[in-house]
Amino acid sequence: MKITDKLYVAMDYKLSLASGEEVDSSPPGEPLGFIAGAGQIIPGLERELMGMAAGESSRVTVEHEDAYGPVIKDMFQEIPRGQFPDDVKVEPGMTFHAQGPHGQIVMSVTELKDNDVVVVDLNHPLAGQQLFFDVNIVEVREPSAEELSQVQRAQQQEEEAGGCGCGSTDQSDCGPGCSCG
Repeated sequence: MKITDKLYVAMDYKLSLASGEEVDSSPPGEPLGFIAGAGQIIPGLERELMGMAAGESSRVTVEHEDAYGPVIKDMFQEIPRGQFPDDVKVEPGMTFHAQGPHGQIVMSVTELKDNDVVVVDLNHPLAGQQLFFDVNIVEVREPSAEELSQVQRAQQQEEEAGGCGCGSTDQSDCGPGCSCG
């Protein structure tokens, strides 16, 4: 069976950057499962997987426009140093997790100004990056009722939150397919 919309897919993957640095992978024996066409993975990867079958492997290159989008300058924000834990020496390169209106966000410290202002980057950590996936399709099948129900619940939660899954209420900010988050 070949991958088409509305089929369940399980795949092993390794994600690397142009530098060769591996930044993510599926745990051994635990392939990533998703329903094709449901916006559960980045659009560029999903598009390249269409037509593959169980047992097939491929190296897929995804440009930033079809992944997490470009780096957006407006996503760099100045935050008072007092908003960070007192017991932590904040330095450029550090990352912090915070709760935003649409869920957890990751902020990377890019600069310190006068010891009382911290400049953070709120872009997705992989924004602006060309991504390289080594994938092996493990399974392609009709989804179970439970798997379909999980997708529907997730989509409903995103709609109720007023966003599209990427921390924005404006889908134009999300990039193709609105699955950047």
